[in-house]
Amino acid sequence: MAQRHGLAARYPRDVSPLAGLREPSPQAFADLRTMVDVGEEVWLLTPNPLDLPPEWEVVRARYIDQMVYAGPRPAQPVAHAWPLLPLGADDVPDMIALAAETKPGPFVRKTITMGRYLGVRNAEGELAAMSGTRMALDEFTEISAVCTSPEARGAGHARALMLALMAQIEASGKTPFLHVKTENGAKQVYEKLGFAVRREICFSVIRRIA
Repeated sequence: MAQRHGLAARYPRDVSPLAGLREPSPQAFADLRTMVDVGEEVWLLTPNPLDLPPEWEVVRARYIDQMVYAGPRPAQPVAHAWPLLPLGADDVPDMIALAAETKPGPFVRKTITMGRYLGVRNAEGELAAMSGTRMALDEFTEISAVCTSPEARGAGHARALMLALMAQIEASGKTPFLHVKTENGAKQVYEKLGFAVRREICFSVIRRIA
């Protein structure tokens, strides 16, 4: 799925703004520049804040927590009052709308192709909650886009969706991980589910300006 050039890689624009560098060197940024248009933003996760070449500017940057599942194995899905529905291409407009309302992170037209997504629809058929898998590494798979509409909060949707995904990830032989802002109240939910902070990681949105 990745587009690669030299020391840099990125997802296609209609999948995700996430990009990666083998090392934060001038050559890596030059390689990334060949895949990014002037004025376009990409998102990076790095151990430390970035020292950017003059062709780039920081839009925003901060530390967030990277959490890894360290709870009982295997994770056990729970019975839920609402069906956990597989989400597909026909659900994308509703998924984009829910992500725009709740702001869990980037979600665009083909983000759904990064992994498996599950959702809950309310009695009116509206998408009330969703979660899915995003970055897939050799030993780990990321849970992302954990979001619930304000009207549906408190019903346990996020917990049920996450436990279902965690069980699927473990069944594939991998360990779930995720990223969360330190001050986000959802962090307490993740801790109750068995996630523990692995480390702080620097999240940066950068824009090519030349």
